[in-house]
Amino acid sequence: MTTKKRICTVIIVLVIVCTVCVGGFFVWKKTGKGGSKSSQKVYVQKVSSLNTASDFKLSNRSFLGVVEAQESVDVKYDSSKTVAEILVKNGDSVKKGDKLLTYDVEAINLQLEQAKLEVERLQNEIASNKSQIAELEKEKKNADQDAAVSYTTQILSLQSDNAKNEYDIKAKNVEIKKLEASTKNAYVTASIDGTVKNVKTVDKLQQDGGDVIMQITEEGDYRIKGRFNEQNSKDIMQGASVIVKSRLDDSTWKGEITSVDTSPQKNSGDDIYSFGSSDEMSQSSNYAFYVKPESFDGLMLGQHVLIEIDNGQDTSINKTGIWLYSDFICKDGKKNYVWAKDKDGKIEKRYVEIGQKDEDNGDCEIKSGLEKGDYIAYPDKSIEEGMTATTNEADVSVPPNDLDTNDNSDADTEGGDEDIAFDGSGEDGMAIDEDMLASMTDEEIEEYFNKLYGEEENADGENADAADADAAFAE
Repeated sequence: MTTKKRICTVIIVLVIVCTVCVGGFFVWKKTGKGGSKSSQKVYVQKVSSLNTASDFKLSNRSFLGVVEAQESVDVKYDSSKTVAEILVKNGDSVKKGDKLLTYDVEAINLQLEQAKLEVERLQNEIASNKSQIAELEKEKKNADQDAAVSYTTQILSLQSDNAKNEYDIKAKNVEIKKLEASTKNAYVTASIDGTVKNVKTVDKLQQDGGDVIMQITEEGDYRIKGRFNEQNSKDIMQGASVIVKSRLDDSTWKGEITSVDTSPQKNSGDDIYSFGSSDEMSQSSNYAFYVKPESFDGLMLGQHVLIEIDNGQDTSINKTGIWLYSDFICKDGKKNYVWAKDKDGKIEKRYVEIGQKDEDNGDCEIKSGLEKGDYIAYPDKSIEEGMTATTNEADVSVPPNDLDTNDNSDADTEGGDEDIAFDGSGEDGMAIDEDMLASMTDEEIEEYFNKLYGEEENADGENADAADADAAFAE
């Protein structure tokens, strides 16, 4: 082979190598580091865990509640006193501070007089004992040793009596103060506004025993009892506005927190607020609060509801079914879709129907196309159909690199990536067998490419390109 032909052959081989390299780059770029599409793993999450619809789940500002009867207060009387008159009857409406019953003041005055007389008697006894002690002290000085011992014993006994009497006087003085206060407040008053119920007569009290003489039920038929724990206690305060939501339909009621009970509530086994754990150290304490709705229309005794702090949110949208943040929704022309896991565990483009939209919260209703048990991926420009879905974040390989597989920035540029398509074949579609080329002689390679590209030989038996190369070399 001539030197010119060898140079031509070398140039052709270099062209082939460059072409293979360029093509390999774009294959690598298309599949992501040379891996197949199906080997790339995409992280997916269960729709139910991404669902922003309430479906009776509690958010940070939602609390479970139940409709119950209004608060009832037991009115107790002092069983050590005599009830003179009961001033109310069943069904009476009372205001806080109204008198409910009076005690027998004459009996109290008699007890007061007796207590004062007892104090006077004890004081006289102390004075008498002190006088005797002084006399015994004088006689003891003139007595012999044996008699002095007897005097000492008598003196100590009288001093002990005086100490006891002084203690009794203090106790009686406390009793006197209480009796004097009773004569000034010889009645029991209502602690809340409400309706009087279950009034007992004095005779009935004596028969039944106990000290509850009547009950007062707070005004209104019902109230709503909610429960919170120490972790979200900052949201609960008396006077706060709330929104009560039905768990039966889309009904809502405005209301106000009327009281907060800071006494820890006990969880029973059938308590709707109990979470089933018996480990006290792993639980937070629960407390009760009470809501008065503006209206009780549509509410039933024992009905379970959701209570939300009213922050001006829109209550016209009742989120049921499946709601997803709009970021998960992709557009395909006028159609909407999500990247979902198919039955074979591969990523597919799943078309969905969009319903209502909540512009404030940035989510939308999925009317069809998805079930709560499905798995979807957060959209990324590197995701393609056929990739493998995984729920293990450690296995995720997409996005695998910083290359933008959907980057069309060079689409309008002459000579850009979009204009190059390499599939390992020649211009006429014939495959280039690199292993075969490695085993061929220079002459066989030259002949191979002549046939491959269909070039015409000139009169000297050399192809046109080789002739041109020889001419250039000669010059």
